[in-house]
Amino acid sequence: MKLAVIGGGGVRSMFLAKSIAQKAETLGIDSLYFMDNDAVKLGIYGKMAKTVAAKINPDIDFVLTVDAAEAVKDADYVITTIRVGGDDMRVKDERIALSKGILGQETTGAAGFSFAMRSVDALAKYCELVKKLAKPGCKVFNFTNPAGVVSQTLRDMGYDFTYGICDAPSGMLRTFEKLYGAPEGSAKGEVYGLNHLSYFKSIEIGGRDVMSEIIENDRAYTDTDLRYFEKSLLRERNAVLNEYLYYFYYREKAVENILKAPQTRGEQIAEINKKMTAELENIDIENDFDRAFEVFEHWYGERENNYMAAESGVKRQTKWKFDIFGKDDGGYAGVALRFIEIAQSGGCDSMILCVPNNGAVSGLEDSDVVEITCDIKNGEAYPHYFGKVDEQNLELIRRVKIYERLASRAIREKSKVKAVEALTLHPLVASYSLAKELVEEYLEHNRDYTGEWK
Repeated sequence: MKLAVIGGGGVRSMFLAKSIAQKAETLGIDSLYFMDNDAVKLGIYGKMAKTVAAKINPDIDFVLTVDAAEAVKDADYVITTIRVGGDDMRVKDERIALSKGILGQETTGAAGFSFAMRSVDALAKYCELVKKLAKPGCKVFNFTNPAGVVSQTLRDMGYDFTYGICDAPSGMLRTFEKLYGAPEGSAKGEVYGLNHLSYFKSIEIGGRDVMSEIIENDRAYTDTDLRYFEKSLLRERNAVLNEYLYYFYYREKAVENILKAPQTRGEQIAEINKKMTAELENIDIENDFDRAFEVFEHWYGERENNYMAAESGVKRQTKWKFDIFGKDDGGYAGVALRFIEIAQSGGCDSMILCVPNNGAVSGLEDSDVVEITCDIKNGEAYPHYFGKVDEQNLELIRRVKIYERLASRAIREKSKVKAVEALTLHPLVASYSLAKELVEEYLEHNRDYTGEWK
């Protein structure tokens, strides 16, 4: 089996390589292509990923390439994780919104629209290559942010072989397993909503529903990513919340904290990545991997330990380490590999994925891409049926989904009018005048990538 990664020169490439290499023999993956159009980053992070994979499974044919056609040719599965414009464009995306007092976070905030403007055209070109060159039935797992808008737009463009993936829900389930001292993979969740805006209706560990216990467990608010919420909120919503719902339920606190912080999250990551890359450029990756790994672990640890710290004022306490040979904790590669594993088994099992609603949640359109618990059977995803859900949760979901529908149309039609409509309805913008300003500034900001809009 051939698996291709578009964006294989990203700083998280080693995580992908570890996940894939550990599962390769079981899944029959013998050919692995990491492609990136940035040859410098591919020569650093791609080489580190290749070295990690070789340490775990030296039998994999691991190829680094800048040629997308070579990467996807005869591929069975493709993972896309790209950042068009790099970190510097993200920084500007977020600062444009913040200058108007609007949350600039690149997935849930207004900056996500700007990022999607750049991402969709690039991803569509890769999808066309998949249609022409990959094996029939090839699936594309998209991790490129903002996954909600991007997944919706790609589906609206007819790329029905694409699935949005995110490791936030599965990552939260792993923290609950640790909270209970339960085996990895023993936690199951019934999830509905949108990417970075989803609700756990139930959580089972070892076959027992423990969601009510988790909501009342004080340790959950210190030892898991429920640390961003108050217990009273979860009681009122009668659900465990995706960590990114912090930006909706504590909007003013998030904006205030970001504006007070010396750097935005984007600025912090950009600075860390630049310093890390500058150090790694002076190291012979293949012949001095251990030194390169030390540099990487230091800088990436800085990035990981400050996750959501500027926005929430809460910093992770556990020191970050990367164990090459330790049991893989999944991550977003784990989501894609879980799909492949179930499909390969010939059986049926569940996982959380971004797929069309198809009647699963009442009040949403069938074509609306939702983040939901699915059954994977015969290589296809079938969302679990939730029917009528909590009306307050649904109201927020519907509001953001209308934004995503309009954003998809705006990007596909290159329409200023639809872009303004989209951002006007976004609950974190909620202003026609500010939406108009944002659209004009984002169009100018992205002109080299998107061309003229009408």
